[in-house]
Order: sequence, then structure tokens, then C-alpha cells
Amino acid sequence: MASEEPVFLGFDPFAMPARDSYRLLIHCVAPRPIAFTSTVSPAGAPNLAPFSFFMAGGGNPPSVVISPLNDRAGEPNDTLRNIQATGEYVINVVTYEMRERMNQASANYPYGVSEWEEAGFAMAPSVKVKPARVSESPLAMECRLYQIVPHGEGPLAANYVIGEVVYFHVRGDLMDNGEVHPERINYIARMGADWYARADNRAMFEMPRPPRIEKK
Repeated sequence: MASEEPVFLGFDPFAMPARDSYRLLIHCVAPRPIAFTSTVSPAGAPNLAPFSFFMAGGGNPPSVVISPLNDRAGEPNDTLRNIQATGEYVINVVTYEMRERMNQASANYPYGVSEWEEAGFAMAPSVKVKPARVSESPLAMECRLYQIVPHGEGPLAANYVIGEVVYFHVRGDLMDNGEVHPERINYIARMGADWYARADNRAMFEMPRPPRIEKK
């Protein structure tokens, strides 16, 4: 007896509330790395917030993209406002050991409240930009703004922040002979709803890319 074909449900994002299409999107694009982003306001007030709309952009120059969404009122959040004003930020990698405090830093604090203090993270000096990096993070990237590309209007609209990486920080015990060992990092990643994934060495595997195939 032939197995039954799976049933698929269809959803038109333009015929549903933005919040509902967002909830489907974050299940479809998962797991997502977390950019724990530190900024400072023009007055020097520090800010720290996690973003899982985050990707590497290129290698020459090294670049990264985060997308801080507009808030429920359709306004830019604190991180975006600070990057627009100063052009500098640091992206810190989040580990399993940092998970609870990182989650606390995602709370909707009033502008000017320091998530560093509220979540209990320690500052470490950066080299080329003003915002501090997170001392507890084993990997960090100092970034300078290249361009912000807005997409959409109102609540949940995207703001693609393209940054050039101007300095890397790598904790020494992660490296041997110039190579980072990912099994030593204990990354976490964002899934849909309140779910996360943990990329420890039990969940990781290696799979070399196939060799280059030359045209005949």
C-alpha cells in the first residue's frame, strides 16, 4: 500500500496579520545565530541587545548584517538609533552559559537603561570602536556601519544594518594553530517561538565540501 502524500497548508503573508506571518517566518528560518549587539548612545549611555536576524555578508571586506525590527509602535529600537547616530557597534557571540542573562537583556527596557547592569554582564575594552564588548563572550566583532537599508513600514518592518568588521576578538583557548575549534564554543541559536538550539559537540558533525568539478 502506497504511503499517503503529506498535506501542506498554504498561507499568504499579505492576507494575514504581520505578527502571524512573522511567527511562521521564524520557524522557517531556523536555527539562527544570535548577534548580542553592544552600542552606545551619542551621550555615551551603553546598550546591549540580542538579535537573531543576523548573517555573515562577505569576506572581502568581512561584513555582517543584522536586522533590528521596528517596535510595536513602528519606531526604531535603541540599538538602531544608536548605530544610526554613532556608526559603531560590537557583535558578541552568545554561548549556552550566557543564555539566561542574554534573555534578560532582551527585555523592553526604557531608552537609556543599561542592559549591561540589568543582565549582569561585564564590559571589556574594544580596540577600534567606542562600544565595549561583552567580557563573557568568547568571540566578538567590532563593526563600523556601512549602510542601513529599510524594508517595509510600521511595526516589525526590517532595517538591514550592513557593517564592516574592523577587529576580531577570539578567546585563546578556542584556537590551535590559527584555527578556531567550534566544538569548544557551546553556541546557542534561536528557533521559533520560545525555542532555542544548543550547538555543543554532541549536536555537531563535520562534512567536507565536495571537490571542485572542472568543466570538460
